Amino acid sequence: MKIGLNFVSPLAFVLQRFTIASIALLPVLVLLRKRIPKDSGTLGKLLFLSVINVAQLLVTSVGLLGESSGVGAVLTYTQPLFVFCLAIPFLKEKITPIKLVGAVIGFVGIVVLFLGKKSSLTLNSTLVMIFGGFLWAVTTVYYKEYLNHVNPFFTNFFQMTIGALCLAALSLTTTSFVFPTEATYVWAVLYASVGSLVLGWTIWMILLKRGEATVLSGSIFIVPVVALLFGWLLLGESIKIESILGSALVLGGVCIVNLKSSARANSARQPHPYKQNITFISYQRVLEQTAQDD
Repeated sequence: MKIGLNFVSPLAFVLQRFTIASIALLPVLVLLRKRIPKDSGTLGKLLFLSVINVAQLLVTSVGLLGESSGVGAVLTYTQPLFVFCLAIPFLKEKITPIKLVGAVIGFVGIVVLFLGKKSSLTLNSTLVMIFGGFLWAVTTVYYKEYLNHVNPFFTNFFQMTIGALCLAALSLTTTSFVFPTEATYVWAVLYASVGSLVLGWTIWMILLKRGEATVLSGSIFIVPVVALLFGWLLLGESIKIESILGSALVLGGVCIVNLKSSARANSARQPHPYKQNITFISYQRVLEQTAQDD
C-alpha cells in the first residue's frame, strides 16, 4: 500500500484495487450463480458491509500517507482490541483472561517491533488510522454475526464490486482513473488487489466462519512479524534487538490466544469415555452372538 500511494492518491489506489479484485472474482460468481442469496434482507446487509469495508480501506490509505509503514501497522493492528470489545455484546463471545492476556502481549509486541522504525506521530493521521482499525473491527463482527451463512467468495465479490462502484462515482471529478504504467506500480496494485483483496480477504472470511472472532483477530498480530521477515529478505532492512524482542512477544501472544481454543477443539473431537465403553460392549456382544451362531 505504501508503494502504491507513492504513485497515486488514496482514492485512485483503492478504486483500482477494488476494480481489479472484482474482475478477478468474476469467474467465481459464474460458478456460484445458484448459491447467490436473493432475499432483500441478506442483500441489504451485504450492501452495508460493502460500504463499511470500502470506507475502512480508504480511511486507512489516507492515514498511511502521513505515517511510515511501521507506525501505520501498529495503528492499524489496534483492530483486535476493538474486536475484543465488540465481540462481548454483539457476538456473546466469552473473553477469558487467557485471551485477554494473549491479546495484550501481542499488541505490546507490535509496539516493540517497530520501536526502531518509529517516526514522529501526527495527530490527524494517527486518529485516522486508529479509526480505520475500528472500522475493520466493525466489519469483522458484523460479518460474523449477520453474514456467516453467505458464501465467502460471493461476499468478497459483492463488496469489491459495490466498493468499486461507490469509489467510481466519488472519483468522477478527480484524476483517479489515471493508471501509472511503471512496473513498480503495476506490481504493487496487482499484489494489493489479487493477493490481498481476493486471496487474503477470502481466506479471512473463510476462517471467520469457522472460528471465534476474538481468537482469529488475536492471531493477525503475526502479520507485522511476517512483514519484518520479508523486509529483511527482499528489501535488505536490518533487524534490531527491538525487532527480535517484539517478534517473540507477538508469537507468544498468538500462542496464548489460541491455546485454550485448541484445547477445547481437541476436547470436542475426543469421544466421551462412556460412549467408548458402549461401543466396545456392543461390538463384543456382536462377536459373541456371531460365535454362537457359528
